[in-house]
Amino acid sequence: MNIRRRVTGVALCLVTTLGAGALAKAQSTQDEVKASKDFPTTTSLTARVSPVFASRRELYRRGWTDLNKNDKKDIYEDSTQPIERRIDDLLSQMTMDEKTAQMVTLYGFGRVLRDELPTVEWKQKIWKDGVGNIDEMHNGWGRGSRSIYATDIQKHVWAMNEVQRFFIEQTRLGIPVDFTNEGNGGLEAVHATSFPTQIGVGHTWDAPLVRDIGRVVGREARALGYTNVYAPILDVARDQRWGRMEEVYGEDPFLVSRLGVEMVSGLQEDLTVASTAKHFAVYGANKGAREGEARTDPQVSPREVENIHLPSFEAAIREAKLMGIMSSYNDYDGIPVTGSHYWLTDRLRTEFGFRGYVVSDSRAVEYLYSKHKVAAGPVEAAAMAVNAGLNVRTDFTPPEQYVTPLRAAVARGLVAPSTIDDRVRDILRVKFALGIFDRPYVKDAAATARLVGAPEHRELALRASRESLVLLKNKDAALPLSKATDIVAVIGPNANDASYATRRYNPHGGKAVTVLEGIRAKLGGKAEVRYAKGVDVVSPNWPRTETLPEPLSDATRTGIDEAVAAAKGAKVAVVVLGDNGLTVGESRSRTSLDLPGRQLELLKAVQATGTPVVLVLINGRPLSINWADENVPAILEAWFPGEQGGTAIADALFGDYNPGGKLTVTFPRTAGQIPLNFPTKPNAQWEGELSRVNGALYAFGHGLSYTQFTYSNLTLQPAAPNGDAMVTVGFDLTNAGSREGDEVAQLYINDVVSSVITYEQQLRGFQRVHLNPGERRHIEFTLRRKDLALLNEKHQWVVEPGKFKIMVGAGSDDIRLTDIFNAGQ
Repeated sequence: MNIRRRVTGVALCLVTTLGAGALAKAQSTQDEVKASKDFPTTTSLTARVSPVFASRRELYRRGWTDLNKNDKKDIYEDSTQPIERRIDDLLSQMTMDEKTAQMVTLYGFGRVLRDELPTVEWKQKIWKDGVGNIDEMHNGWGRGSRSIYATDIQKHVWAMNEVQRFFIEQTRLGIPVDFTNEGNGGLEAVHATSFPTQIGVGHTWDAPLVRDIGRVVGREARALGYTNVYAPILDVARDQRWGRMEEVYGEDPFLVSRLGVEMVSGLQEDLTVASTAKHFAVYGANKGAREGEARTDPQVSPREVENIHLPSFEAAIREAKLMGIMSSYNDYDGIPVTGSHYWLTDRLRTEFGFRGYVVSDSRAVEYLYSKHKVAAGPVEAAAMAVNAGLNVRTDFTPPEQYVTPLRAAVARGLVAPSTIDDRVRDILRVKFALGIFDRPYVKDAAATARLVGAPEHRELALRASRESLVLLKNKDAALPLSKATDIVAVIGPNANDASYATRRYNPHGGKAVTVLEGIRAKLGGKAEVRYAKGVDVVSPNWPRTETLPEPLSDATRTGIDEAVAAAKGAKVAVVVLGDNGLTVGESRSRTSLDLPGRQLELLKAVQATGTPVVLVLINGRPLSINWADENVPAILEAWFPGEQGGTAIADALFGDYNPGGKLTVTFPRTAGQIPLNFPTKPNAQWEGELSRVNGALYAFGHGLSYTQFTYSNLTLQPAAPNGDAMVTVGFDLTNAGSREGDEVAQLYINDVVSSVITYEQQLRGFQRVHLNPGERRHIEFTLRRKDLALLNEKHQWVVEPGKFKIMVGAGSDDIRLTDIFNAGQ
């Protein structure tokens, strides 16, 4: 099932951008496909749907394509030429109309584009001169969900090739389009493999797993015709009320950086696809967790921007050679990011070394005049964004609504032609690097059908679902349950709802396993499994009822009574509560962190029956489950666990899998404590004992197991002076229990005395380790200069001489080993 592509003609000038090793490999591998195979053969499909434009097969020569139709091999058509030389040659042939056409997104069928396939009218559309990218084409979202080109994989491949063929054969220069698509929890396509949403993946703390996920998403994308995936989200979330909490890895910049680098590296391995990370910059700190039109004025100090919100982007660019960035539509300190030369050029390109292309988040350009009021109108907004560093405008409106003002801005002298060349150069660089000019088509639709959702991909999804599970509480070893249990009640609005596997920006067409189905399959008909929904996730008149409670309706009382009846006489009641698409997701921020609707009333009623209760949470943000923590013996956090979620949860409940995930977000006791995060400044989250609730419900890094792990033999080995490595931290980790299991060992540091205030604890290393009973493993982490650096009063990153406290443990609040290291000069 390996679909690693052969990459040719990659320029040496991209070594600093894409990585010398990958490029050397790419340059040494030549495409041996003959001209007769350069265009995909899809006779069975073309017989069903006749293309409007007959194929110009004479353009496809032996080893190259006559893109500009001049009957000679131009430099930009020659895959053996360096990329920058190919770009120079192509730019020299492009008109201003063709250049500006590259600087816009055309949203695909069902979004903006009205046509499933090219039509004769396309020759009069703005994209007759080409287009930068087409987003979400035939991915099955919205009105496009009923298209046969979304639901049938082989027809999908044929249709994507037909659209690409229009740009190769029917435009003057034959510049191919970059097909973009979302990929937060798997590729946003009907048959793609569905992984947990990104917050669930974050809770695995498994860097190799994240890279494997990236590989699968990238390969499925390329096989389906997509060459650019909008993932990962590198925002660091700091407000648990935020609707997009489900889409981030967590609240800690080190963790997000490490997992982000792995995801980008997996996606871009062998230059399979470009990874476009979101959302640059300071997007995850919106005031009061408000969204949509209100997302302005982040309440973040400059030092916190540098310490918390930028490291993940810098790491992805410097280490993984990230090829795409989505610019955010918020401002920072009164300056809209998408109109800021400081953000899109000085920081992103000059400092971080970004060499790919920047797309705008939806309406980010339009907001410059419609919301932020820093531009007089569309022409001025286009000029501001392009001069700032934007390459491609993306929005759910026809592309001419941007290209026409952009061309006017050039004509009025607001944007220099040389600036246009610079922006187009970045776009073409990515297209050339990905090999789209040389291999624009998917050649084997049958191979795509075998690859997308392949059994080994589904197995990886199951592994991710299992590893994302966090055991929050397990009093008196209430879990795991015995498979000999004769009557099990499965109760709750999320017990038999598979919508957790079809989140926005995720796959949305496969068959997901619900918790009820997973438990029934696990018990195999040997037990009576009762089911009662009880209540909906939200109640009537929600969210008004969060501030103005109403009496239970008759229908709600009836549902709770049915759940109580199901629980009575059962040996255990598995109650499955949490979120759905009404309570979390983009533009779904909340004012409370309590269980929404009448779910707490349901839980209390089931608990009152005397039947032992296990609570399973399926949700996208931390919830203030104070009553459950006080009264329910076992609580399993599952997040939105992907298509294999029900199987993974059943495995954990009945002991076939030992949960080992750890929290990457803090669980407050109440929304009134917000902000309540890791990392934090000294005593910044102490709240007193007389008038406020104090402390987190569950701390960052928390997570239990069915076995016990011990930490011992901490050693610190200073590295040679003047090197990048400062100290190696070593220790032994032992499974002291009777079950095999995973432990996430965590390394924290504290700068004991510093010139500026630093954090109480800073995560600087983690490793997920699987150990059999009695097994011991020696773990080592190497601390480097950047791990010890702080931003001093002069805004310089320095390592100050002095003592650093080393802390190793099972969570930020469960430190097992400590020592002191002196950094010296």
